[in-house]
Amino acid sequence: MRILIAEDDFYSRKLMMAYLSPFGECDVAVNGVEAWEAFLDAHDAGTPYRLICLDIMMPEMDGQEALKKMRDEEERRHLNRHEKAKIIMVTALDEMKAIMESYHSLCDGYLMKPVNHAMVVDQLKESGVI
Repeated sequence: MRILIAEDDFYSRKLMMAYLSPFGECDVAVNGVEAWEAFLDAHDAGTPYRLICLDIMMPEMDGQEALKKMRDEEERRHLNRHEKAKIIMVTALDEMKAIMESYHSLCDGYLMKPVNHAMVVDQLKESGVI
């Protein structure tokens, strides 16, 4: 399984890689623009990401905007629900508005920082990744 981790914080990025690498090949992006470009490149190469973890607060393009663009692109490509990436939002924001916006934009799950291994595995199970 191909996995994309979009996180601007170095420590959080390394932690997510440690938690997710047993489940597949992990790529990283340090902001939403890089995540968006990696998403497009992966689809164009015929090797799309099956799991994307998006931090909400990132520079250049935040995770909410990246999520919307990714879901719009999947619709533009006429992907069915099995072909679409599972997208989990990761953030320190403890706001119901941010959570509801993420689900409205069709994310598959939500993790609150600080994350731990058990939280990540539980979210992967809940979203049907594993």
